[in-house]
Amino acid sequence: MSEDIAGLTLSQVADAIRDRKISSVEATQACLNQMARLGPVLDCLAEVDPESALAAAAEADAELAAGRSRGPLHGVPLAHKDMYYRAGRVSGCGSKIRADFKPTETSAVLERLDAAGALDIARLNMVEFALGVTGHNEVMPTPRNPWNTDYITGGSSSGPGSAVAGRLIYGAFGSDTGGSIRFPATCCGLVGMKPTYGRVSRRAAMALSHSLDTLGPMTRTVADNALLLRTTAGHDRRDATSSRLPVSDYMVGIEHGVAGLKIAVPENYFYDPVDGEVAALVRASLDVLTDAGAELVSVTIPDSITATNAMSSLITSTEGASLHQKWLQERPGDYGRQTHSRMSSGLYTPATRYLQALRLRPAILAEFAEAVFEDADVLHIPTMIDPVPTIAESDLAANPGYLDRITAMGHCTRPINYLGLPSLTLPCGFTANGLPMAFQLVGRPFDEATLYRAGHAYERDTEWTARAPKL
Repeated sequence: MSEDIAGLTLSQVADAIRDRKISSVEATQACLNQMARLGPVLDCLAEVDPESALAAAAEADAELAAGRSRGPLHGVPLAHKDMYYRAGRVSGCGSKIRADFKPTETSAVLERLDAAGALDIARLNMVEFALGVTGHNEVMPTPRNPWNTDYITGGSSSGPGSAVAGRLIYGAFGSDTGGSIRFPATCCGLVGMKPTYGRVSRRAAMALSHSLDTLGPMTRTVADNALLLRTTAGHDRRDATSSRLPVSDYMVGIEHGVAGLKIAVPENYFYDPVDGEVAALVRASLDVLTDAGAELVSVTIPDSITATNAMSSLITSTEGASLHQKWLQERPGDYGRQTHSRMSSGLYTPATRYLQALRLRPAILAEFAEAVFEDADVLHIPTMIDPVPTIAESDLAANPGYLDRITAMGHCTRPINYLGLPSLTLPCGFTANGLPMAFQLVGRPFDEATLYRAGHAYERDTEWTARAPKL
């Protein structure tokens, strides 16, 4: 019974609690049982307090029994990447340096989830300071992929990817600076949303790169994802980077399908380094969308996109180094070697190069948007360039020769961060190694609603999000 409850989607468990078919205590206990059984196998848990979680669930049940509901997520247990601050609770950020850090403020994302009735029952492991695409962590546990524990989860939202796919929790928030939601969503067979830059407040969440950081949900289904983003998106007067544009109700129109929707397919750039097996799965997903009524539009990506991967990486290391300068000088031995190397490199970036990378963004975005979205509604592209690698083969400490492939992993993701556009990652099958693969739908700024509509139509005609790893 417990595993059956843990296997429900977020929307299903929210509806079941609301209709009092199951209790919040039952749902929370189901997650806690999964955490006790699989947490040591997957290494995805930073901290869980069962007693506090069950007490919060009992309170949610009592409120519902008294006719009081806080919102659409009332009593639903969630857990998040260990970078979302909650006042008085440790937020370790996947690091030794902040292993005992207790913030004095609660993040805007958690505040909005709290207000909607969600329970926050665990902290989830992550790449050290969110700087890494594979999921490796040299100073804290490296989470494992529930489809095969010898393989990477993707990073840096590695714990959320592992925990949600492994049915330890119904949904989680991660962060995406260069692909850190989309990589683990791809590797673990999940739906991941990197919203438009500024769509979700970043207040009181660990910063890596203030020009690129975005916060978004990782879930098992498109509807679950839309529900979490709808709950958390919107202007925050205490976050100057959050947009004042109104937020769509992403659940309205999600069932409308893709008939008449125009999908841009790139002739150049995005597929250039992509492995043939991956490309075949990604292109096959287009058949599903066209069979559902979408129209494909061939587009040529402007040459200016070729510099955006490198410029995104430069911005990340430079802004990250500015935040970490004191620790890099005073506590260098407490960093993992790769994190220290990447952070330190940002200390030596010429100001002219950094400012040029920022200054070019509006012009490159305008050129890209004109080429892609003038005659299309969304862009369809790969997420990863290779099948999911093993933890061992992608460990640079043991296999430094893999560095070029890791560097190239951002080919399809970092440009989207640089441009600040929204991107929804959707599972599209499995490669020969038995691991999931996915594609991205990229939209116009603040048009997450169209991405959810297209993603839901794709999901409805496929089986990928209904599959679960056997653990």
